[in-house]
Amino acid sequence: MSAEICRRCNTVEECYEFMLAYAAQGVSSTDGTQSGGRIREVLQKAVEALSGLADACATAVKAETLEPAETYLAFFAVIERDARDALAAIELVLTQPVISSQLIDNLNASMHLRAVLTALFLVSDIFRQRMQSTFPAASALGLIGPEVRG
Repeated sequence: MSAEICRRCNTVEECYEFMLAYAAQGVSSTDGTQSGGRIREVLQKAVEALSGLADACATAVKAETLEPAETYLAFFAVIERDARDALAAIELVLTQPVISSQLIDNLNASMHLRAVLTALFLVSDIFRQRMQSTFPAASALGLIGPEVRG
């Protein structure tokens, strides 16, 4: 289950990195329709990764008997709120007929997206470290490392 959490976290992080590059392209509101296909695809993947993330985290707590469970579940409730807020912002952008660089730059600056990203970095590190300690041989072979989140 930790791998599922790491995969979701990685998808959201990749979306954010793609958005940074897209924002830097200077796509205007008049030519955003031509280059908007890839950004829409990346944003949709982030929507899928964020949807149900807190439930997946709660399932991991139970499946891996993480203790104290209450501490994990309390933080996952925070992630759920942050993810819901970030999803609302992403979905608002996705409904626009044209996605300009300025629109994506504003989404990047959204405290809702930044809050969920920061929480996901924390969770990703926790689950990655747990995977490394559970599978030390895979870690020693470089199969699980800091750059691998899924």
